[in-house]
Amino acid sequence: MPDIRTAPVILGDEPGSFPHRVLAERHPAIIEQVREAFPYGPGQHRALDELLSSCTEGVIEPLPGDAADLELWRAWGLDEYAGRSWFDVPWLWSESYFYRRLLEAVGYFGPGAWQGVDPFRPFKRAELDAPETDEELAALDALQDRPERERADALLHGSLWGNRADLGFRLSAEGAEAAAPVPALVADDSETLWSLLPPSGTGTLVLVADNAGRELVPDLLLIAHLLTEGRIGRAVLHVKPYPHYVSDATTADVVDALRRLVAAPGAAAGYGRALWTAMADGRLTTAAHPFSRAPLPYADAPDDLRAEFAAATLTVFKGDLNYRRLVGDRLWPPTTPFDEVTAYFPGPVAALRTLKSDVVTGLTAATEKALDAAEGRHWRTGGTHALIQAGASHHGQRQ
Repeated sequence: MPDIRTAPVILGDEPGSFPHRVLAERHPAIIEQVREAFPYGPGQHRALDELLSSCTEGVIEPLPGDAADLELWRAWGLDEYAGRSWFDVPWLWSESYFYRRLLEAVGYFGPGAWQGVDPFRPFKRAELDAPETDEELAALDALQDRPERERADALLHGSLWGNRADLGFRLSAEGAEAAAPVPALVADDSETLWSLLPPSGTGTLVLVADNAGRELVPDLLLIAHLLTEGRIGRAVLHVKPYPHYVSDATTADVVDALRRLVAAPGAAAGYGRALWTAMADGRLTTAAHPFSRAPLPYADAPDDLRAEFAAATLTVFKGDLNYRRLVGDRLWPPTTPFDEVTAYFPGPVAALRTLKSDVVTGLTAATEKALDAAEGRHWRTGGTHALIQAGASHHGQRQ
């Protein structure tokens, strides 16, 4: 790996910076949204008030002494960061710990009647049930007569763009995009990604999911296509063991998305039934490793998770948070090679990511220059650009 001392860890201590705005503005707004979404009792409202005060004006508080995951969080740095300002510790850590404390405040961990109630579920369901989801699923019908590779590319781009995709629009816009001075897709290793799935169709794809709702649906559609077309023999979908970062997918969200597909008309229902069958016969499984919600980069993953990644034919990380954890939440020069910052990874790896934070690697100098000239730093955080990156030259292909 490159010398990590050359790339500073991102903090939230710079007023006006994107991380600072997340801590100072987004987190308080999330507290209020959660407060209004459920008829919580006085104790939960008091706990939410305390969390609001803590994260805006106070310091990081330790977990309760009887918290089941106290020792885990201590191993993840709680002893080091407790008592410090939320703005003065690594941004990845403070963000993750905020969501852990939010769940504590609303009684998610119990005991009590609110144990296990996802505070973000109303937002996830509203998005999944939105009319726009119907429109995106209807677009699948037009793909059915296209050649397999075109369908695969369309579904790959659907997964990449999440709820900005209509599943087919990136194919029709390819020519215009390539000609644009600042393309929306700032890095495209699609050919490398496909080459990492052997033609035998017996490989195992591990997909580390990002968001639920309309962003999880295209992830499932991509998996369904690869399974039904014999591009892979098995898929493992990694989700969070409990609610995290507002919209991160859990097993319950996978079930909701599958039900949405099965109940849809046209081609979408066929994909849904194929996925339901694949789960029943073991070709598709879900996993929820505790480390998936750790406030640490995947370079620090435990041995059992590293072994699973090593055994996979290809591991694909979805979304912005997973990208930050994959390459390290640091201010890398954007031209830092993706292969170098993922050299620690135990197997072939790819990233599908819409840019929503400052971290980025693997760009050409010309692309970086064009983006900076056209948009300043906004291109890093605005969600209007994306990348497909893949690499395995130092690992070799696994069958």
